[in-house]
Amino acid sequence: MPYLANNLDLPHFCGLFPVSSCLRMGDDVCLIDVRYDSSLSILAHPCRFDGFLALFCVTGSIRVMINLREFEVKENSMFLYMPGNIMSVCDVDEASVDSLHFVVIAMTKEYMEGLDVDVPGLIEKRVKLMDRPYFFFGDDGRQVAEHYVSLAADILRSNLGYKRESVSALLSSFFFIAGGIIEQEMSMTRPDTRKPDRSHEVFEKFLGLLSEYHMEERSVSFYADKLCLTPKYLSRLVKTATGRNAPAWIDDYVILEAKNMLRYSDLPVKEIVARLHFPDPPAFCRFFRKKTGVTPVRYRKGEGGVS
Repeated sequence: MPYLANNLDLPHFCGLFPVSSCLRMGDDVCLIDVRYDSSLSILAHPCRFDGFLALFCVTGSIRVMINLREFEVKENSMFLYMPGNIMSVCDVDEASVDSLHFVVIAMTKEYMEGLDVDVPGLIEKRVKLMDRPYFFFGDDGRQVAEHYVSLAADILRSNLGYKRESVSALLSSFFFIAGGIIEQEMSMTRPDTRKPDRSHEVFEKFLGLLSEYHMEERSVSFYADKLCLTPKYLSRLVKTATGRNAPAWIDDYVILEAKNMLRYSDLPVKEIVARLHFPDPPAFCRFFRKKTGVTPVRYRKGEGGVS
């Protein structure tokens, strides 16, 4: 059984869904139209996609776990996923099974960077990975989004010339529309007149580094070095932003990775120890038991729950 929390590229990600649901353009972009089926049970296993995802929930609702946080993607909303995060689909509410319908636009980082729009700039003000990575369409927005999805699907199915350029232009336009909806949502809420909070800015950068390096580095000093801060100052800023100190966040990421390997792979504990850069199995077992209350072997057997 492969360890699904390893990076998935676009072909492997699309391979998690029925072929009939996917419209691909090479290995750069894919439009996936999904109603509830067995493919969602595959996504219940944590995975990490190395590109961008935009998940448009047409009807029903679905809960998505990103790293250590759970979000509910409701009807008429779009969820945005940034590269490198660990994601999984939580259990779907039985009441939503029949009505669940969502569309996923999956793109590689390289393809996204080639679009004629600053997508990170558009979403920075309102949609952040650790804050609120989704937004709602109004009635007008929903109609427009459905037209875009339908047109993109028609182009991808066709044998028309300049297909790549047409799809790129269409997606660029779509993300401008999405940016406008985000700005509109912001204008309907009370403006935030506070000065930018340095602790939150640093925390977001810390989280990005943690997502990238947690399997190799567990010391606060490593991340502080990367951010040109002292370990003490970094810990204080993280505590101010989240109420939890930097070592706790580091430990949680390591435990999340260890749980994923134990639960969703056949890797021997010795191999997991090596991948997580622990000095030896006893050190890893002590760490895991301290954080979870069970040994790695007992957790793998299901005695530590599924979380």
